[in-house]
Order: sequence, then C-alpha cells, then structure tokens
Amino acid sequence: MKNSVIILTLLLLGITAGFAQSEAGAVWLLINPGARSAGMGEVGAAIADDAYATFYNPAGLGFLTGRELALTHTNWLPNLANDIYYEFLGYRHFVKNVGMLGGHIILLNLGEQERTDEYGNPLGTFSSFMMAMTGSYGTALSRTSSIGVNVKMVHQHLTDQGAGAEKGKGASTNFAFDVGYLKRQFLLRDLTFGVAIANIGPKIAFIDVAQADPMPTNLKLGFNYTFGGEYNKVTIAYDVNKLLVASYPDRDIDGDGLIGHYDENGHYTSAGEFNEDGKMEAAHTDDWYIGIFTSWVDDWLLLHDSAADGIGEADKDGDTKDGSFTNELEKLTHNFGIEYWYSDLFAIRMGFIYDKPGHILVNDKWPVPTFGAGLRYAGLGFDFGYTAGDAGHPRQNTMLFSLDINF
Repeated sequence: MKNSVIILTLLLLGITAGFAQSEAGAVWLLINPGARSAGMGEVGAAIADDAYATFYNPAGLGFLTGRELALTHTNWLPNLANDIYYEFLGYRHFVKNVGMLGGHIILLNLGEQERTDEYGNPLGTFSSFMMAMTGSYGTALSRTSSIGVNVKMVHQHLTDQGAGAEKGKGASTNFAFDVGYLKRQFLLRDLTFGVAIANIGPKIAFIDVAQADPMPTNLKLGFNYTFGGEYNKVTIAYDVNKLLVASYPDRDIDGDGLIGHYDENGHYTSAGEFNEDGKMEAAHTDDWYIGIFTSWVDDWLLLHDSAADGIGEADKDGDTKDGSFTNELEKLTHNFGIEYWYSDLFAIRMGFIYDKPGHILVNDKWPVPTFGAGLRYAGLGFDFGYTAGDAGHPRQNTMLFSLDINF
C-alpha cells in the first residue's frame, strides 16, 4: 500500500492541500468538471443550466427541457504526473409529466504504479483508478423554484492487495446522495440562488475499517446574476463552499502525558481512546449525520486550557486557545466568475478561486485567476478552461476541454 498512500497524497495536493479537506476520504469527488465552470473560477451552484447540473446542483435540472450530452477531459495535476486523467460524461433527458432525468459518470485514471513491500523491494506494477456513477432527478416546484437529488455509487481501486501485515484488497465501494435547491428571482428579478449538499453518506474504508475516513460531504451555496439583451449577455456568479466534516486531532486534554489509554467508562486499557474522565483524546471524526452540524464548530470546540496537548501555542500563563470561530471562517473556499456571451454563439470567461485551507492561492495570499472561452453552433458546444497559479503548484496550468451536444 506504500504507493497507494503516495497516490492519495498527490490527490490531496491537487484538489486541496489544506488540513480541513484532508480530513475526508475520496476528496477527488470535489474536482469540479466542465471547462465552462473552470473558466469562471469553478462556480456552478446557482448556474446549473446544463448537463453539469447533475454535478453542481441537481435542482437546476428542474428548469430544463430537451436532451444533452456533456463530456470533459483534463490531464489532472500536470505538474506532478503525465498519466493522471479526469473524465466526465454527463447526460440529461426530459420526460413529460415526470421531470428531468439524468446522471453522470466520473473516471479518474491514476495510471500505473510500482508496487513495493514494506521494505521497499519492488513487487511489480499495478493500475489504480476512481469511479463514480450518479443518477439524477430534478423537478420544478413552481415557476421560480426547483429541487433535485442525486444517488451515486463510488468505487475506488487503489491496488489489488495490501502490503506486509495489511490484509484485504485496496478497494472500496460506497453509496452516497446529493440534494439541491434552486430559486430564481431571488430578491431581484435577475438573481438566482442555489444550494446543494453533495456526498452525503457513510465513512469510506479500504483495508482497515478502523481507519475509515468520512465521505467528503460538501455544502455549496451560490448566487448568479444574469443581465443583458438579445446579442449581449453577462453572468456574474459567486459560490462559497464548506466541507461538512468534523475532525478532531490527538489531544492530551487532561495533561497526563498520554493520549487516551482509558475506555469511555474511565477504565485503564492500553488501547483506549479516552482519558480517565471519559473524554475522547484520540484523533477521530464525527459520523456524517452529526458532522453536517458539528463541522461548523469543530475547530471552535478545541478551545480548552491545556498546553500539554501539543495543539496551538501556550500563552504566558501556559494556557492555549487551540481553536476559534475565525478559524472556522477560514475553512471556507470562495469562487467568483464572470461570463460574457455574444449572440449565444461566443463566450469569454474569467474568474478567481480563493482556497486558503487548500493553499490554492497566488503567493499564498491572492486568489488564483482562471480564464476560458466557449463556442456554440447548431446544438454543438465547445469550451476551454484554464487555471493559472504559482509556478510548481500542482494545479498550475490545468486545462479543461469540454464538448456539449444538445439534441
């Protein structure tokens, strides 16, 4: 499993290297598809007006008719590897008196890896990939509001077997779902509000169930303001994202120099995760149905007076303030995009990504710019998206190519 860990590390670096996001498993599910969105700073929660609504916000399907096929291709993390590819295939189909049905398939091909044992001896090669298959449904509640839902199967294949003492196969299959809501004419005639919660489901385990990681449950909330006339149209969009995963590191809360060593009833045991007072000291995460609430305050809840836990910095009195509400706000990621269409034939786009926890920043403080363009003719569409960034960053020079077919 040594090389599998390396693969996951690369994915974490490419999607987001921040502590908050690395608390979850299957973080590749947070990769945003579509060259149109890529050119607009990866917004999408309140736009959701094409087949990519099956990913960004299934509620957007409720306002659509007809049929559409969408494809996206990109060489993911081009600065780290040349054989990691991300593929997206989406489809939507309107059924009268039923609503809009659709779905998508995501394939992340990690290429061929070298297998080694726990001593570093070569054992041959193996292939790794990740795949998600999603079914979508959206319907309008009224002339200005709609809801949608996704059901997905997530399969992750890291390796065929573990190494050394590890038993079982390095693969997992899980199920999750998404929910979304879209409101047009929100406060203003041309303003749309969208919200979606993605990847709601149980924890993900590979070889060791005890080391299962939470699904990357993510809240995406956005606004979209579109204005213009017959030949010129401008869209301004903004999204904010919050990972709904509550995670707590190892903490020596009682300052006895030990992490845990007691069970929840205060009885000593070398494998215990609690302290003598019954408080959890070992690193852990909340289940998803709890985490969607506690993730807003998990860092804040780390506030306690113990300089011995190794978290935070002690003040002159020896006390620490390990968490704060300000830290909670810093876990948010922000996306901003603007798009200009001329006569529904040609579009130019630009945007910004501000992801402090993921270190997706320019000079570690400025938003990362994105650019893009699109063409539409006779039901066919081609889009290109480009993400800039600091030299050497895994996300620098990422290019997405998309093809849309309406029929």
